[in-house]
Amino acid sequence: MKRKLLALLLSGLAIILLMGAGDPAVLAAEVEAIADSVRTEEPVAPVEEPVELIETQDSIDNEQEAEVIPEQPVQNLDRILLVDGQPVPKTAARTTIGGMTYVSLKVMSQQLDTTSQVEWDAQSNSVTVTTEGLVLTAKIGQKYMIANGRYLYMPEGVIMSQNNQAMVSLDALVKAFDAHLGWDGETGTFVVTRGSGAIESAEAFYREDDLFWLSRVIYAESGNQVLEGKMGVGIVVLNRVNDKSGVWPDSVKGVIAQRNQFSTYKNGRLANRTPNAESVVAAKLVLDGGIVEEVKNAFFFDTFRNNSWAARNKAVIAAIGGHRFYG
Repeated sequence: MKRKLLALLLSGLAIILLMGAGDPAVLAAEVEAIADSVRTEEPVAPVEEPVELIETQDSIDNEQEAEVIPEQPVQNLDRILLVDGQPVPKTAARTTIGGMTYVSLKVMSQQLDTTSQVEWDAQSNSVTVTTEGLVLTAKIGQKYMIANGRYLYMPEGVIMSQNNQAMVSLDALVKAFDAHLGWDGETGTFVVTRGSGAIESAEAFYREDDLFWLSRVIYAESGNQVLEGKMGVGIVVLNRVNDKSGVWPDSVKGVIAQRNQFSTYKNGRLANRTPNAESVVAAKLVLDGGIVEEVKNAFFFDTFRNNSWAARNKAVIAAIGGHRFYG
């Protein structure tokens, strides 16, 4: 820049000299003075054009890596119990009682059907679960719960936990919601698969003729026994009905009426009896698959009579109340 300015000055001086204007010595001195001032002038920093910053993907990634991202809270889930592939909350309180898996009635009902309404009745000490298609009641201390009029057996009963949750058998609860319970041995998980959402009603499930005769023979043979004793008599009858050997008839009435088997059936006396409430409950429990483990394979029973045919020919497998049961 300085060189260009000096060149211009010299060019201007030459023109003046050619035109004969002024004293050449004076002009030369002035030109020299201007040249000196140009040489000593502070340099001017060059003006740079603004550069646009382009954000690349690498810079974005680096910025993201530099950000402090808060950790997400760990979900409080029970990964041993899955419903349709998803773990349930640990508030389901899964535990083992008497060899059976128990869960919170409230929490697990809401996992099986999110519309479940759960109410506690302090007066009756019971819980009621209601959905569009299901009404389920469970009373603390009872060995069954009632779902749409069906009686579902739980050997350990309905239990109140230490944190005041009503606990029920997972098997029975899954059945009440018409779901399926399986076990995945590879992952070590209980796998629940939802079904229709509600068990078939009692009116549709229990055959009137079977319930009529079974409740009456239970009452006649064990009306004063504990619930398991009553169920034991019913199990003996149903074991005979379901036996494929051909030794027994294939209906409840046929088994009860078989010659030399149930003396209480004779002369129409059994049909005229009115069973007590728990005998009807026992009949419904066994018709719904309820099993008293000790007598699940029993085909005979007696009242501790050593001269009975069963006592003389069969092995005792259990004794409940006033009865011995034989395989």
